[in-house]
Amino acid sequence: MSTEKLSEADVQAKGLVDWVIEDQMLRTRWRTGDFATGLRLLNLIGHAAEAADHHPDLDLRYPHLDVALTSHDVGGLTERDVLMARQISDLAEREGIVAAPRDVGSD
Repeated sequence: MSTEKLSEADVQAKGLVDWVIEDQMLRTRWRTGDFATGLRLLNLIGHAAEAADHHPDLDLRYPHLDVALTSHDVGGLTERDVLMARQISDLAEREGIVAAPRDVGSD
């Protein structure tokens, strides 16, 4: 898989509707509604991240889970981040959890 750094325009063209680009990171908030649901999603993401050997930053709170992705080795976003974002969105969708990417950073 390519470790070439993507421009913001490249990433935006990927159509990741559940995510925003901020400070060379893909970020989103998942509205889990309760802690147990957030923990379940966190664990699903953790298993996927281990399998891909690409680990997001996760911040579990009541009632949401914030996720941030970046490729630290290149100092920005790569195709690895795009693929992981899509996988996380798929996991959340299967759990019936809605994204609120514009709410990242607000509590």
